[in-house]
Amino acid sequence: MVIKKVLVANRGEIAIRVIRTLREMGIGSVAVYSEADRSTLHVRMADEAVLLGPAPASESYLNIGKILAAARQTGVDAIHPGYGFLSENARFAAAVRDAGLIFIGPSPESITLMGSKTEARRVAKSGGAPVVPGTEEGLLDAAEALHFSRDIGFPVMLKAVAGGGGKGMRRVDREEDLSASFEMASGEALRAFGDGRVYVEKLIERARHIEVQVLGDHHGNLIHLGERECSIQRRHQKVIEECPSPFVAAHPGLREQMGEAALQAARAAGYYNAGTVEFLVGADASFYFLEMNTRLQVEHPVTEMVTGLDLVRLQIEIASGNPLPLTQQDVRWSGAAIECRIYAEDPANNFFPSPGRITQLAEPSGPGIRVDSTLYQGWTVPIDYDPILAKLIAWAGTREHARQRLLRALSEYRIGGINANVWLFEILLRDPAFQTADLHTGYLDAKLAAEGGFTRQQDPFLARVAATVLAAQPGKSEVAAAAPASRWLQAGRQELQR
Repeated sequence: MVIKKVLVANRGEIAIRVIRTLREMGIGSVAVYSEADRSTLHVRMADEAVLLGPAPASESYLNIGKILAAARQTGVDAIHPGYGFLSENARFAAAVRDAGLIFIGPSPESITLMGSKTEARRVAKSGGAPVVPGTEEGLLDAAEALHFSRDIGFPVMLKAVAGGGGKGMRRVDREEDLSASFEMASGEALRAFGDGRVYVEKLIERARHIEVQVLGDHHGNLIHLGERECSIQRRHQKVIEECPSPFVAAHPGLREQMGEAALQAARAAGYYNAGTVEFLVGADASFYFLEMNTRLQVEHPVTEMVTGLDLVRLQIEIASGNPLPLTQQDVRWSGAAIECRIYAEDPANNFFPSPGRITQLAEPSGPGIRVDSTLYQGWTVPIDYDPILAKLIAWAGTREHARQRLLRALSEYRIGGINANVWLFEILLRDPAFQTADLHTGYLDAKLAAEGGFTRQQDPFLARVAATVLAAQPGKSEVAAAAPASRWLQAGRQELQR
């Protein structure tokens, strides 16, 4: 199968990421967009662009009929779903296939199997992967949940069967709290996914969240590309990811064990294309299957930086019917990479969303730095979608060097006009717990609770700029005395005073 043109059924930085690889491969690209996204960078970068409809995702990026109509209109051969939106929707994958197009992802059958958390647990278990003790079926009755929780012991986690993104999840430490927590989790799941079923899972205290990237082709070949550490989360949403996991690196043989367990789960699901098997890992290095994401992950760049592979290109080659160009023995890992998710939100104000116009932009660069971004100066960030703006990734020969390099890059990052969480990462990367990799999924929430929130420190660069500007104004000699006395500044003052 020869793919000549691809419609990217997504927006923002992931759409741009896919379009760039398509261009490298000499494949035409088609962007789709909503009315709120008319001026976005992914629309400007694509070879063609089609308006889907109004801003609400249900009338644009989640509308299967409109996306397929755009595909027919532009004569594409395939559709890449990116992540989020319809990327894990089995009905969409089937509709793409029924329309005679190639879905750049797994089969609808695999998506269905692994899309249900309870079904995915059964599939993984049948393949020999270890699973956390929990219910085998989704529940709609809090009394059933209470009975099971008593058997396995508190604390437990309640999770939406059709869930994702931290929605429909509740930690329950005591029997008396279960009923109310169940009703809240079920109600949230029903609103978010149209399915109020909840399952119960034993809580692994101070667990790490470590995932394994898998790749499979249509010829039965299946490999893994190692693990990613995703333990720094806020309300079950990943914030910082890295490859390799420092915990796995400190336990010889653990990567091979987790990799084989991930492949067992993927084989049991008849999986092909890119996917990620996620595990909870205890302090004793015991690990348990959590779920499988049947798509490209937000954090895929850290794996690319360490392995030297282009995952999007491999996705397209697999979808074209080509066998994997490498075996498990060919996979090599070099150095370490750390990624920060840059959001339009204010950590100092309970992470409140911050849409608005970008009045200033300076993105970092230099050795080992990668920025996957949807930003440009003058663009207005809409409030209609997920607030992710960019991903900042640093690679170096060691984790510590990557951390230092990332701090340098963060100090260069300037986004004006809105609040962004760039400064939060400088706090986290300097934290002794991060430096020693003493991490778990509750780390960030515990740090936030202990400190009563995060306070932005004064930016020394902006402070110097402000001092310089004020110093140049007549009658501001007291400020001038405090400003940096460089020759450049002195010459500027003398010119202004003439």
